[in-house]
Amino acid sequence: MMKSLIITVAGMSSRFNRDTKEDVLKCLYHEGATSKSLLSQQVHMSYELVDEIIVVGGYKYEDLVDFIRKELKDVNSKMKCVYNEHYHDYGSGYSLLKGIEVVSEKTDEIIFIEGDLFFNQESLESIINSPKNVISINNEPIKSDKAVVLYFDEQHYPHYIYDTNHTCLEIHEPFTAIYNSGQMWKFQDPTRVWEICQFLTPEQEQGTNLEIIQRYFGAMKENWLDIVEIRKWYNCNTVDDYRRAIKELGV
Repeated sequence: MMKSLIITVAGMSSRFNRDTKEDVLKCLYHEGATSKSLLSQQVHMSYELVDEIIVVGGYKYEDLVDFIRKELKDVNSKMKCVYNEHYHDYGSGYSLLKGIEVVSEKTDEIIFIEGDLFFNQESLESIINSPKNVISINNEPIKSDKAVVLYFDEQHYPHYIYDTNHTCLEIHEPFTAIYNSGQMWKFQDPTRVWEICQFLTPEQEQGTNLEIIQRYFGAMKENWLDIVEIRKWYNCNTVDDYRRAIKELGV
């Protein structure tokens, strides 16, 4: 069974770069060895578990390609780099779309991970090795300035909400459960993913990656999915987030 991993790192890292001396691509930032970067951690954790790793970049794309060629040469035989030319004016969904476009036609499963996450190896293995479609959650507090919220409605179908302005969130219907999304997913039906992407409107293509994710998972009831809790999960919006993650994970 062929497994393809998509990692999206195209964003401009504006919040992260408030704390740096010069602008950097967040997934390449490291204090100490380059192995302590987000991208190196994600790639090395997943390399033995998947058959191809697709990294979608945009901002500082040349730095990304150079880093992969020089610093990840031990694993880059499985890697593909894809350029998102709309990294500065479209939402995160276009990066996911660009990654899906180059997934091997032979793949049986697509795993998607947002590129600003640190997490533990065991949780990643649980997602990749699950026999079902996977939605991930974490045990972080749900705060509107950083959380992607997952809730299940009265019929136990999933819904995602996220505020790109990092202010407030609203749910306008009764719900049976609510979680902080782990921002990692597994799609067991690549054909369905490709069909969804073909019928996105221009507005949906320019939106967040939740456009594709909601359309895929929104038709699946809670008991049809594997909901994996990521035991150690860090979303690195700032340099302080990065430092806390590498300390607590022992990287």
